Amino acid sequence: MTVQYKFPEGFWWGSAASATQTEGAANKDGKGKNIWDYWYETEPNRFYEGVGPETTSDFYHHYKEDIQLMKEIGHNTFRLSISWSRLIPGGRGEVNHEAVKFYNNVIDELIANGIEPFVNLYHFDMPYELQEEGGWESRSVVDAYTMYAREAFRLFGDRVSKWFTFNEPIVPVEGGYLYDFHYPNIVDGRRAVQVAYHTMIAHAQAVEAFRASGMRDGKIGIILNLTPSYPRSQHPADIKASRIADLFFNRSFLDPAVLGEYPEELIEILKEYGQLPITENGDKELVKANTVDILGVNYYQPRRVKAKEHLPNPYSPFMPDWFFDNYEMPGRKMNPYRGWEIYEKGIYDIMINLKENYGNIESFVSENGMGVQDEARFLENGEIQDDYRIEFIQGHLKWLHKSIQEGCNAKGYHLWTFMDNWSWMNGYKNRYGFFSVDLETKKRTPKKSAHWIKEVSENNGF
Repeated sequence: MTVQYKFPEGFWWGSAASATQTEGAANKDGKGKNIWDYWYETEPNRFYEGVGPETTSDFYHHYKEDIQLMKEIGHNTFRLSISWSRLIPGGRGEVNHEAVKFYNNVIDELIANGIEPFVNLYHFDMPYELQEEGGWESRSVVDAYTMYAREAFRLFGDRVSKWFTFNEPIVPVEGGYLYDFHYPNIVDGRRAVQVAYHTMIAHAQAVEAFRASGMRDGKIGIILNLTPSYPRSQHPADIKASRIADLFFNRSFLDPAVLGEYPEELIEILKEYGQLPITENGDKELVKANTVDILGVNYYQPRRVKAKEHLPNPYSPFMPDWFFDNYEMPGRKMNPYRGWEIYEKGIYDIMINLKENYGNIESFVSENGMGVQDEARFLENGEIQDDYRIEFIQGHLKWLHKSIQEGCNAKGYHLWTFMDNWSWMNGYKNRYGFFSVDLETKKRTPKKSAHWIKEVSENNGF
């Protein structure tokens, strides 16, 4: 194969997954309950086809085989998350030795197979007991998280050198406190802002703990789903709408994480509408002093916005949507299964923005992927012919390659995900993996994309 798009030496080829979405064994070996376990028990009807997190793809029992397969398709890196409620049932106190054994085994197995583990501490999975205390609304939960982070660094930091505090921290804010698609299903702008703010404080405290732990070679970062906000037109009202959408959904975490401070305009808007969070003395200095070493960028789709068509209902709860409307661009390219626009150039725009406005921070694509329903339709001779996924990845890699050629500091590409996994309320509706998973037998079968990515990884390009 002639390599037209060659990536830099040592480029990270791999994939990403999370504990709740892949481990299974939700009630085994002393694991505590998290909010997903609880919500599924109380409202199973809200989950696609009633499938919950208790078994999922069962990585807990299949990790050796899975890591073998990762090696076979050329992974040199893999991101997993630690389940807080597995490591410290209840969120505070004693460490669960069964969990330590499991994560040690996974980390050692990855390293033995030449795959560097990237470890994320929090992926939407608050221990249930701590949610009962108020979750991220509570400052004591922030401190509990910091203790958990400290334990994780102590237990695994001798072998893990890439750490991440949070995956997509805006999502629990949107899902749990604005748009009702995550537990605790609260709709309250003021509480949403408090949750976002405390998440950032938890992040900064964990970064501080990491630096105090003396892991000189390690790097710590955060993983953000950066979604460029494109205005419908160059009219000032459309541009303002896109700028405000960007403030709420991107810069609310990107600026404090990378630059150490919140955007002034965001503070002004929240102040004007009486939505400012409660803060403590020293918070500002804490955030300023604990910026990230590395940034994971999750990118799936763009956000297109326009000026509001109608004034917001004055009696409705405060929402970011008071300031913009979503816009469906005519002729846009779509993934019809997920209802998402496919816009490959978005990845380039993100990287250029990081280069120009965020000190060209070391970054990588930590998630990008395509979920498709009923993939069995594409089965030929026992293999899913997911050419649409190969095209999707190729399209994004071309733009990532261009950004690197223009001096962006992008170090790798991780697909979401290695094998089909449980997607929160969506269960197994959309499949994302290089490998398909049979939910009955747990058998893993490579798709066409698995063979393709192996070649890409071996050639360090395509």
